[in-house]
Amino acid sequence: MARKEDIAKKAETLMNQQKNIRNLGIVAHIDHGKTTLTDSLVAAGGLMSEELAGKQLVMDFEDQEQARGITINAANISIVHKYGDQDYLVNIIDTPGHVDFGGEVLRAMRAVDGVIIVVDAVEGVMPQTETVIRQALREYVKPVLFVNKVDRLVNELKVSQEQMQERFVKVIAQVNNLIKRNLPLEYAEKWTVKVQDGSVTFGSAYNKWAVSVDASKRTGVSFKDVYDYCKSENQKELSKKSPLFSAILEMVTKHLPSPVDAQKYRTKVIWTGDIESEAGKGMLNCDPTKPFAMMVTDITVDPHAGDIATGRAYSGTIKKGDKMVLVKSDRAIQVQKVGIYMGPDFVEVNEVPCGNIAAIVGAKEIYAGQTISSEDIVEFESFKSKMEPVMTVSIEAKNTKDLPKLIEVIRQLTKEDPNLSASINPETGEHLLNGMGELHLEVNQYRITERHKIPIQVSTPIVVYEETVTKKSPVLEAKTPNKHNKFKISVEPLPKNILEGIIDKGLQGKIRPKDKEIVEKLVEIGLDNELARKAWYIENKSILVDTTRGIQALHEIKELVVQGFIDAMKEGPLAKEKCFALLVKLVDASLHEDSIHRGPAQVLPAITRGIYACMLSADPLLLEPKQTLAITVPENFMGAVSRELGSRRTQISEMRQEGDQTIIVAKAPVKELIGFSADIRGATEGRAIWTAEYAGYEPLPRELQKSTIAEIRKRKGLDPEPKPASHFLE
Repeated sequence: MARKEDIAKKAETLMNQQKNIRNLGIVAHIDHGKTTLTDSLVAAGGLMSEELAGKQLVMDFEDQEQARGITINAANISIVHKYGDQDYLVNIIDTPGHVDFGGEVLRAMRAVDGVIIVVDAVEGVMPQTETVIRQALREYVKPVLFVNKVDRLVNELKVSQEQMQERFVKVIAQVNNLIKRNLPLEYAEKWTVKVQDGSVTFGSAYNKWAVSVDASKRTGVSFKDVYDYCKSENQKELSKKSPLFSAILEMVTKHLPSPVDAQKYRTKVIWTGDIESEAGKGMLNCDPTKPFAMMVTDITVDPHAGDIATGRAYSGTIKKGDKMVLVKSDRAIQVQKVGIYMGPDFVEVNEVPCGNIAAIVGAKEIYAGQTISSEDIVEFESFKSKMEPVMTVSIEAKNTKDLPKLIEVIRQLTKEDPNLSASINPETGEHLLNGMGELHLEVNQYRITERHKIPIQVSTPIVVYEETVTKKSPVLEAKTPNKHNKFKISVEPLPKNILEGIIDKGLQGKIRPKDKEIVEKLVEIGLDNELARKAWYIENKSILVDTTRGIQALHEIKELVVQGFIDAMKEGPLAKEKCFALLVKLVDASLHEDSIHRGPAQVLPAITRGIYACMLSADPLLLEPKQTLAITVPENFMGAVSRELGSRRTQISEMRQEGDQTIIVAKAPVKELIGFSADIRGATEGRAIWTAEYAGYEPLPRELQKSTIAEIRKRKGLDPEPKPASHFLE
């Protein structure tokens, strides 16, 4: 077993040979065997003993991951692999499979050029498998396929050879169908996975064997042999003849692209700057001599080193002492150290050229998604995510003296995990933590109490709703408190194609006249050309547009109008929940000639209250978050599961048999899933395995609107009934 520092030195010598670098992620549905597979690859690189591979789960190094038996954090490791007569540097990111940590997968996709999709041969392509495949393809990350747990087909389901082949054909067809649906034709044809060319491998990560067409030619082990070895329970012998790492790494080096090849087509997808510029050419050609450009994909807060920013370098080279720019924040940083991550350990190296995944010490107050460069360039495209925080808990320090420490810890956690957000309830002063689900929030509560030793009190989880409208409002006139200024405003629902385009392109924030690329994107997704040119701001998938003409001094209060719009979008009129998918138009304005009469105290409430009045005149309603459940349960517990689902407003979309197991796919409101984990375990004597996937927001049934609004308002200390539109125009 080699030392990590020695492997890192070897890796450093290969970092400049971009043709021989492979950056890959390992993605799958939860429990399909990603981390077990990674163990064998790590062992092959000499970083752990082969006996422990599959048991140690070296990439799950956080105590929570080991205790729960799931991956929570995406973890990086670099190994050196010899293929033919060449050494290859393989940078691996092991990603989580649980939906609550899907943001980790999304960010990892920006750092890699290829993925190994792991699919359980028994369960097949599950909802979360579909999600991670879409995430990879949206970033133009090329897939290969590993069909895992093949031994279960033979030993547990007792299938024949023909039935085993039929299973394989079905899984490959499902994966290829997803590839074809999510890529342009030119890539879809080239990127489909095929048994014949070796881009599909079959095996057992736990038992450390794998076969592919290419591996069979080398080892002489056929599919018939595989069946016989599994049937006779002699998988140890099989792993000696056809080791897992050998077949997988052969597939990776042969079928996944190097950074030099990948950046030729990926650059245009993830960066909207001028391709003919120095920085553009540097990224397109993965040129280490051009200006440095890197996108931060992950932040680790180290108690000694401070913030460590990990990300993919697309152009140039970075070394200790370099001065860099944090693009768009107009801040310069000095690099104190550069290195690579080997599992939990940061290993320092002299420099990291483009095409590699670098870790930088010295970038304070930096967040995932930011661009680091040696010059002021166009920043990288934001992560394209449809996921939203759907659950909130309030957290209070048990001891008042711990409050400053708690604030600092929450700040660290939200920096490390951009899918976690925090706010302060102004009425009560308690901290509100917003996350992707119960497990996500539980893990972060554990980190506060166990890792940082702060005793806290935590409320029961609260579901996050959103407010929207269903029709166009009339144009209403809102007045400032001093009655000297008037604003005519209208609100309407954002068309579905524009909403999906905003989500898909990650559009958010200020739109200035010089931001031509944002205006072009708005037109591209279907917004009228005139409206796109007059758009001022995008907040929570809602757009503020100025449709006024020739209003004197409007530019002087533009920032106040925008702030009033942001305030309204953060807390709507129904229940002070976020607003969603609105097109807000400033139609006309009448302003006092003296600026002293149109300050923040006048303009802000007028805009916010005007938007509220319009919303309340446009048939407003609450949207509730939903999740898609995938439940695997023994056949004899089907009735118990059906009863449990029936009591939770659940829509069952699919039910299929896999051997003696039944797989149920259903959609359920997040509110109904609070406590579901304990109930389903009790109903099935702990036999059910289930996962949930974010399925977006949908209208809350009309019959539940009034009672839910009253319940939320009561919880927030408001009157149970929302005020009428006329109240906000007084």
